[in-house]
Amino acid sequence: MGSTTNGTYRRSGRNGRNGTWRNWGGNVSARPARQAVPASVGELAEAVRGAAEDGLRVKAVGTGHSFTAIAATDGLLIRPHLLTGIRRIDRKAMTVTVEAGTPLKRLNVALAREGLSLANMGDIMEQTVSGATSTGTHGTGRDSASIAAQIRGLELVTADGSVLTCSARENPEVFAAARIGLGALGIVTAITFAVQPLFLLTAREEPMPLPRVLDRFDELWAENEHFEFYWFPHTDGTITKRNNRGAGPERPVPPLRGWFEDEFLSNGVFQAANWAGRAVPATVPAIARISSRALSARSYTDIPYKVFTSPRRVRFVEMEYAVPREAAVEAVRELKAMIDRSRLRISFPVEVRTAPADDITLSTASGRDTAYIAVHMFRGTPYRSYFTAAERVFTAYEGRPHWGKVHTRTAEHLAEVYPRFGEFTALRDRLDPDRRFQNDHLRRVLGP
Repeated sequence: MGSTTNGTYRRSGRNGRNGTWRNWGGNVSARPARQAVPASVGELAEAVRGAAEDGLRVKAVGTGHSFTAIAATDGLLIRPHLLTGIRRIDRKAMTVTVEAGTPLKRLNVALAREGLSLANMGDIMEQTVSGATSTGTHGTGRDSASIAAQIRGLELVTADGSVLTCSARENPEVFAAARIGLGALGIVTAITFAVQPLFLLTAREEPMPLPRVLDRFDELWAENEHFEFYWFPHTDGTITKRNNRGAGPERPVPPLRGWFEDEFLSNGVFQAANWAGRAVPATVPAIARISSRALSARSYTDIPYKVFTSPRRVRFVEMEYAVPREAAVEAVRELKAMIDRSRLRISFPVEVRTAPADDITLSTASGRDTAYIAVHMFRGTPYRSYFTAAERVFTAYEGRPHWGKVHTRTAEHLAEVYPRFGEFTALRDRLDPDRRFQNDHLRRVLGP
């Protein structure tokens, strides 16, 4: 079996295209035996059945924005890039059903054209909808949760090549788990999201000293629908972001200022600064002080995806942990103390966001109000010492690692911090007893 030049999948020609696959961050690579680009759910199901006949494992990959090897395989790699577009919009139910390979960017634009919007989203929109939800991609929100928490139904191809639909009413036990399924339960082919009438968000971004942010953290969280901040290590500088619904009118960032701040400073100059810091690590603290003062306060009003998301062109590697929200301030203070007493040189800011508790089996916010603390290192810069030290801080606060970001936890540890871990693995045993969707990474985090 294999992928043909026009993207369809056929049972003839079992050699397919292959080659090395790399993720966006550049820290993961794999060489699959073959690849497939199915143009329909039927072709995808056929690909899974064919892989089973040939004894191959199967993984699907979107844009590769995960920093783990969650999608890596030496078997069949399925690329869902032809499974794109909106299947239907149900204005009575206020839902949209979309093909799994659709990039979030295309979905957001299409929904806005229809006068609709998702309630919340992450800070980039390059990922496919299935890749983003399967790993638990989230933004920040006092009341609105991750992208996966907005799912009302989904369709997936299971290990025997059958197509399963699930929702709160249909196959509810699968629905509870498959919204963040890690690619372990099947290959998602379509997702139904809850949508809302298009609304406006007023964004307020301003520098604030870290001690003040931490002292006021609970207040800032309670007063704003969406609050987050970026702290620059080696300084006391932060940039805070507060997004709240407003009546309008639209007042987008002026194009020239947007280009200067979001492209020239946040991407172009920041990229050059990281190159300098990677070449001469001793310069990083000085660069961090300059970076923390580079952006000034601004306020603007626009449609949601233009407020929630930003261009991210500087490539990096990331670790993020979810801790109980009430532990966020103490955890950040301990992280800062660790960096201050170390010889580490950190050129990327630390990002802090929140989410309410949800009911998804392996969600990082499952059953508890959550704060997310993310640490980053510039691509090509040694990151293990920093991430190892940060991980010790996070795990001390019952931290749960983001499923798509670097961590060293194993199934034994994860079973302790996820109360419903056994529920997920039991469902996996039922849906994929032969581990058709297994790989080395899933073996580590879920067990054999």
